[in-house]
Amino acid sequence: MKKSVMLAIAFIALVVGAILYTSLAGSNSRYRVEICITFEGHTECRTARASTHNEALRTATDNACTLMARGQSEFERCRNTRPSKETWLSGE
Repeated sequence: MKKSVMLAIAFIALVVGAILYTSLAGSNSRYRVEICITFEGHTECRTARASTHNEALRTATDNACTLMARGQSEFERCRNTRPSKETWLSGE
């Protein structure tokens, strides 16, 4: 299988995993955050909840970057971008 196909499959699996994780986090999710990421002239805002501060922040970031990145390398650069807005809705 070509490397590009393998990367596309891995990227899709990551997106689906992030969506499922966010959706199924459950009531033990103490932290809830809304973040906005500005990447290459586009801004996306997403909310996520998780049982830890870092998980909530990472999940919201991944969800926003999933919508803006075109490929794994852009996704990695996006997820390392500091949020332009960070609002803690619970737990912080």
